[in-house]
Amino acid sequence: MTTPPRDLAFLRGLTQSRTRSSLTRRDALRLGGLSAAALGLAACGVQGKKVEPPKPSAAAGYWADKKKNGVLRWANWPLYMEKKGNSYPTLEAFTKDTGIQVTYQEAIQDNSTWFGKIQPQLAAGQDIGFDMMVMTNGIHLGRAMALGYLVPLDHSKLPTFNANVGAKYKNPSYDPGNAYTVPWQSGLTGIAYNPKYVDGDITSIQELWNPKYKGKVGMMLDAQEIANFALFALGVDPDKSVQADWEKAGQKLQQQRDAGLVRKYYENDYVDALVRGDIWMCMAWSGDIYQQIAEGQDLKFVVPEEGATIWTDNMCIPKTAQNPVDALAMMDYVYKPEIAAHLAEYITYITPVPAAQEVIKADAAKASGDDKKALELAATSPLIFPSESDMARLRSYKSLTPAEEKAFEGIFQPITQG
Repeated sequence: MTTPPRDLAFLRGLTQSRTRSSLTRRDALRLGGLSAAALGLAACGVQGKKVEPPKPSAAAGYWADKKKNGVLRWANWPLYMEKKGNSYPTLEAFTKDTGIQVTYQEAIQDNSTWFGKIQPQLAAGQDIGFDMMVMTNGIHLGRAMALGYLVPLDHSKLPTFNANVGAKYKNPSYDPGNAYTVPWQSGLTGIAYNPKYVDGDITSIQELWNPKYKGKVGMMLDAQEIANFALFALGVDPDKSVQADWEKAGQKLQQQRDAGLVRKYYENDYVDALVRGDIWMCMAWSGDIYQQIAEGQDLKFVVPEEGATIWTDNMCIPKTAQNPVDALAMMDYVYKPEIAAHLAEYITYITPVPAAQEVIKADAAKASGDDKKALELAATSPLIFPSESDMARLRSYKSLTPAEEKAFEGIFQPITQG
């Protein structure tokens, strides 16, 4: 196997701001999630008339006559693949190992716009121009699966994935059995705080409701995000929640707002407010806080004892893919620990391959100066390699039916927008 050469110069980028890319992907969840439910329903154009998705057992039939073509067209998000000049070392290594030439495009800016673009073509059975794409768990990925737009994966051709993927990523609630997706990278929504203003360690989500922090708490604007945190505070697993739980969670959030605890419901400007001291603690995304820590800011990030949210960007194959065997080969390739480590060193989000951590530690041992510091930070950061205890407390967003979306929005959106 060819391993992409380690150009440690780009690792110094870990100490430079990449927040723009982090916010691009998190904005995508906001735009592609419940706040865009109406847009997504309009884009589907089916108003409840759903195409039956292929059963996972249909995988064998789909793949029976498919052949390797030596070509792969991949749509991904901006700044989500390590790049050196105009080349992508991982993709070049893949081509050298497999003979498959990759056309890679940063074509996805947010889930709702992307789904709206490809949905008419997929509904018509037309090629969308890509054989593999990356979508975030949430409403639009769920619709793609429900409408039969994704290819059921052949796990017999994914031995490296099956051997190396972390346990948390097997059998996700949004895609049981990884029937249609495998994870690319993940991130967390937890609590960040500024120790300059907060005494002691923050460990509980209940601190977001602590009266002594009146006017110094930041919450997120996104309905899915605040709903999860209120459910955690009530001891409810979001995956198993029902409307009665949502109503109780809405009441708890309204009490927080009415008590004047919340300074603001933030989109992507909470980091500056936290650094300045405008707020002392807030809901936060792990990638944002990792970058601030790498740049020398004294901030803390915690997975609360009650739970936190994990979101995942997933590789999947559209049903009109012209080169699905080649796409499956790439899916499996990135689960080699050496490759996963190389990607994690650059992307600095949570890799789905736990064994990548030892590879990064070995790289750090060989490095020196700023490169060594950056690699050691990556290798030891719980924001890239969460502990088993943290992983056990992570939950995803509730998978909602169109009918549930309306009720859900009706409960949570007025809290942040009123």
